[in-house]
Amino acid sequence: MANASRVVLGLGGCVDYEVKLTADVLEQLVVNYGIAAAELTSPATVTSERDLVVSILGYVARGRGGEHFVASAPALETFAGRFPHRVALGGTSVRAGILMSRLDVPSTLHLVSVNDTVRRLLPPDGDYFSSGVEDTFYPHLIVQYDQGLRIRTGELDITAPFPNRLIYVNDPANGAMLLSGDLGNRLSKAGVFLISGFNAMRSAEQLDYRLAELRAHMRQLPPGAVTYFEDAAYHEPAFSRRVRDALLDAIDVYGLNEDELQSYLGHPVDLLSAGEVAAALTALHALIPVPTLVLHTKYWAIALGSRASDYADALDTGTVMAATRYCHGDDFTDEDVARLRRQPRRPESVAFAAALGSRMGDTVHCVPGFALDVRNPTTVGLGDTFVGGFLAALARNGTPRPATPRTPSIGRKADDR
Repeated sequence: MANASRVVLGLGGCVDYEVKLTADVLEQLVVNYGIAAAELTSPATVTSERDLVVSILGYVARGRGGEHFVASAPALETFAGRFPHRVALGGTSVRAGILMSRLDVPSTLHLVSVNDTVRRLLPPDGDYFSSGVEDTFYPHLIVQYDQGLRIRTGELDITAPFPNRLIYVNDPANGAMLLSGDLGNRLSKAGVFLISGFNAMRSAEQLDYRLAELRAHMRQLPPGAVTYFEDAAYHEPAFSRRVRDALLDAIDVYGLNEDELQSYLGHPVDLLSAGEVAAALTALHALIPVPTLVLHTKYWAIALGSRASDYADALDTGTVMAATRYCHGDDFTDEDVARLRRQPRRPESVAFAAALGSRMGDTVHCVPGFALDVRNPTTVGLGDTFVGGFLAALARNGTPRPATPRTPSIGRKADDR
């Protein structure tokens, strides 16, 4: 078993209320709130339960996923209370750590909020440290919906073209993202460091200060350590560029999903068109010039960079584990994983991978997704599970040495407010 101190996962975590949408409850809410079809445009600011329902319906109609800040914490509790819901741990780093534990790769988590639910549900073989000075509890609402979910009442008639998940948050702890003073010391022993969670911050001044602090801590990473950054939907969209500008030269692998890709490019991309994806990857790499880009989608996972093939096993492990979660949720067995590995890959994804390789050569490595037909899939946490599988493979197999050893420079001192 690997040493937990070799993998540090940050930067925040949370408690999730996981809800599966049902048509009857949504239809009643549409009637109660007098929601019209014309309102289901791009998500507006969510300040009430009515706004929350409008936002959810807009996403369901498009089959898209997303994440939003909600100004009203009671609206989250009220909505969750209308459905049977499951209490789980969330946050990319925490879900990745839970998956890694299942693969016998322990890790150390940096948390910003701890409570009895967190302590009860964390893997027993891992480790954590927290920047919080007292217990706090700010649950996130995680909304799942199935393909074919139909909401029909009055003039409104929408059907989900794909299954997906939505995240709604009112979380001061993750919004502040305090860093533990012990982070640098923990990083001094790490071979893998995951950065995630800045997307929940809402103050530009606080964000800049946290990024400077993080850069200072990262100076203690050993030579050869791999830093993996997982992107997300920013509650303040302009902050995405701020984070990239501050951290890009310190990131070895930059991961994101298809929603984030299309958001950056400003247009939809046919994920099974080798030509469109090649153009999208080229444009994305110009925007995010890191050594390796990792794009994970429902059809495939791709590494782009001069050493893309070094991450072949990591891509495959991430794809296998995300597909296992899609089919079985958290309650999967080793036999489930082994059985899934034997399943065929999507024929259209296999053809796409070959076509993309012909276009882009050794600068890409593409792992096709699996052909899955699941009546009640799990759509929450698939990207986080992919990250956990990817990092577990790096920790087990040894991390590819970065092409150029890089020591993060500090744009300004961490104590300069």
